[in-house]
Amino acid sequence: MTNQLARRSQYSVKQLLSADAVKAKFDDVLGKKAPQFTTSLINVVNSNYQLKKVDANSVIASALVAASLDLPVNPSLGYMYIIPYGNTAQPQIGYKGYIQLAQRSGQYKRINALPVYKDEYGGWDPLNEKLTYEAHYKDRGNEKPVGYYGSFELINGFQKNVYWTYQQIDDHRKEFSKSGGKDTPKGVWKEHFNAMALKTVLRNLLTKWGPMTVDMQSADMADSGQYDRLEEERREVQAEESEPSADEIINQALESSQEQQVEKGDDDANQNVQEDLLKDGTITPDTK
Repeated sequence: MTNQLARRSQYSVKQLLSADAVKAKFDDVLGKKAPQFTTSLINVVNSNYQLKKVDANSVIASALVAASLDLPVNPSLGYMYIIPYGNTAQPQIGYKGYIQLAQRSGQYKRINALPVYKDEYGGWDPLNEKLTYEAHYKDRGNEKPVGYYGSFELINGFQKNVYWTYQQIDDHRKEFSKSGGKDTPKGVWKEHFNAMALKTVLRNLLTKWGPMTVDMQSADMADSGQYDRLEEERREVQAEESEPSADEIINQALESSQEQQVEKGDDDANQNVQEDLLKDGTITPDTK
């Protein structure tokens, strides 16, 4: 295992993605969209200095989570983020990703989430789940919302509304986000606080009160930092179907690369021996 980890650290994300076994895995999951997805992944890593420094295997594993959910990893789109944490990368779903997964279920009639500012807020009745709200459309600049509202209605008529204060969101960030900082937001929380706040509201709303589809369950587990457990469950299924896991595919790619290097070295050595034996166009036995 130590040797495998040492070998992995020698390879970049781009090198791993060029391995036939890894490409085949993304092709299997994404089909015709695989080349565009992997190109986007390389661009994301190249534009993020911290991602370049983490274990490339963890980036591939995180990307496979995004691929399995068919969510793009470009952070500017807000569907899925690959977050560096220490020496590893972790997948994190954006609020648009949760909306996308909910829409695919075909069970939602309406989904909404928005920041609420001080001049718009008139009170929240948790018993009847009613927000007194008057929209004021203007440029907010760096103004902080006083809270965040989320709601949905299913096709069968079931409705749910929630409201989180700004302080509740920030307390949640401090307690549960490994890379979001403590007293001062860091990382994606610093760059996209409102988007992460809306994601927190929607995730709680959809996973607690909405239909728990397979995709939604997978997203919730991945977002909780349980994607290792998710991968283990997939391995069990893959083992029954005689299919290799993502980890095994990466190891195979590394081993194949090493074998090719060894074979190339043997070929070079044989070529040198043959050149030593050739003199004047004939093979002269070694008489030493």
